[in-house]
Amino acid sequence: MTGKAKPKKHTAKEIAAKIDAATTNRGGGKAGLADRSGQEKGGHAKYECPHCKTTAPDVKSMQIHHEARHPKIPFEESKVINLHATVAVESSKAARPGVRGSMKK
Repeated sequence: MTGKAKPKKHTAKEIAAKIDAATTNRGGGKAGLADRSGQEKGGHAKYECPHCKTTAPDVKSMQIHHEARHPKIPFEESKVINLHATVAVESSKAARPGVRGSMKK
């Protein structure tokens, strides 16, 4: 007796989604450390704080970081380091991730 119209078994779609989530690198942990730090190909973090070297994806986030962490120093957008401009991007013809980072198309 199941009750309240709850299915007894998992659907194939749900199982496939769980396998995809478990086996696809989403960029977290040690696997995505180089990407987050901007060491190779610029990473996701495009801008770097000139004072503490913290990275941020856009200027607005960097401005929020600056106001929170360095309130006594005035924010100057020209001093923010653009990591994508300083690191050479290596173009490869490898398969790119599809929907939500999976290798599926």
